[in-house]
Amino acid sequence: MKLVTIALMEIVTQFIIIMILLELIESNLQRANTLGEMIEKLYIYYHKSIFFFFIIHPTFYFVLFVALYLDIVNFYIITILVIKTFDMFFKIELIQQHFIKKEMERELEGMLDLKMASWMGFLGLFTYVPLLFLAIFPQ
Repeated sequence: MKLVTIALMEIVTQFIIIMILLELIESNLQRANTLGEMIEKLYIYYHKSIFFFFIIHPTFYFVLFVALYLDIVNFYIITILVIKTFDMFFKIELIQQHFIKKEMERELEGMLDLKMASWMGFLGLFTYVPLLFLAIFPQ
């Protein structure tokens, strides 16, 4: 029994480390000084294929894998998946409004030029990794 627990802890530790690495890769792919620059970067992937756009969000698929592998469906896993889904579709909506339809509301257009703090790229790392940890080890 103790061997099973140790093996499970090793797997969980590996999952957390992989999640950290994937979040760093994802944040590096989307890093920009402004929201507009980030949307421009994402538009390059979106323009090639919508599948490229979805591929550069690897943590979404990894969290799905962890949930299925460990058979976890709890508040924290669902929270991660919902936020990541809204994030991806909000970015798609911004891309469509700005680059495809070329009709964007004034408020959103103004947001594109706002400077993003350097720590904002790591917001996913500080949010999703602890949520994944809580999902795996609920109270």
